[in-house]
Amino acid sequence: MDLAVALRAAASRAGLAGMGFASAEPFRDSRQALEERKASGLHGGLRFTYADPARACDPRASAPWAESLVVAAYAYLPASGSPGPAAPGTGRVARFATGDHYAPLRAGLAVLAGVLEGAGCRAEIRCDDSRLLDRASAVRAGVGWWGKSTMVLAPGHGPWLLLGAVVTDAALPRDNPMARDCGTCDACLPACPTGALVAPGILDARRCLAALAQLPGPIPREWRPAMGDRVYGCDECLEACPPGRRRLLAAGVTGRGRVRLLDLLAADDEALLRRFGHFYLPGRQPRYLRRNALVALGNSGGPGAVECAAGFLAGPDPLLRSHAAWALGRLGGPAARAALQEGAAGEAEAAVVEEIALALAGDAGPAGGAGSVP
Repeated sequence: MDLAVALRAAASRAGLAGMGFASAEPFRDSRQALEERKASGLHGGLRFTYADPARACDPRASAPWAESLVVAAYAYLPASGSPGPAAPGTGRVARFATGDHYAPLRAGLAVLAGVLEGAGCRAEIRCDDSRLLDRASAVRAGVGWWGKSTMVLAPGHGPWLLLGAVVTDAALPRDNPMARDCGTCDACLPACPTGALVAPGILDARRCLAALAQLPGPIPREWRPAMGDRVYGCDECLEACPPGRRRLLAAGVTGRGRVRLLDLLAADDEALLRRFGHFYLPGRQPRYLRRNALVALGNSGGPGAVECAAGFLAGPDPLLRSHAAWALGRLGGPAARAALQEGAAGEAEAAVVEEIALALAGDAGPAGGAGSVP
């Protein structure tokens, strides 16, 4: 059987949403864009492909023998579910992270790699891998088109996709990029809660809530109200996208993706890594998940929220103490104020002292700030 035909049949059997073939030539335009955004600060300190644009934009930098890319997409709706409406004491996880939805993509790519190896070809998988620009690869292979949200969209699935590829030395036919785009639609741009989509196809990661949830250090105070009940990721631009919304409505609401914040904050490191180990956490440190959850708690409230935040204000981690202080200022009320005053009496860390002072001065913003920021 022709190798390309065999690969397409295997992709279909593996449940992949799309597959295409592309050359392994460098992505010169994409490298220029990465370098420009890195130089301007738009990358917001993110590493991944920004860490080494030359390698990320040239498949042959890590696989000198590469001839072709076999690019695949996995549609994580409806399996990912939908979290449903906000509720006090709960937090939200973006749909791509409600489970390890990369697992079926990796499995599908392994099937494709097996077909190639069975034909005597060399094959290496690139999945959530900084050595390859997966979105540029998908566009080149005709799997989808660039959306104004910076996401790749595919017919029938919209932007609800995870992307990966197999790098191979096989000489495969080339698919053409899709002759379509978003046209006049720009619904994703105003949907971003922080205005991080500064122009079609250009994201300022310094304002992106999904990026902020993955970065080390404190979440900037100016964006904490806009985090709302988000614990990890953000789906606003995907939900606003008309093809994405059609797919979302067809999938229905399942409640999956909503977590109880007090349970999360009470769990130990081992339990958090066991449950949320598929999240990207800097240094694999659960403290960053707790940091996010404290911001969500300040915005979400609910029974026990003040007591929980007060416990973290008295805890050993200054990063969490500072975010707990903000949450208490956000929640307000006599009990929160008493906890802040008690915390101030024994606090020596300058950053936490400042957070407590601002919280006591009422500078955390009004509660219920899940809405957008101008």
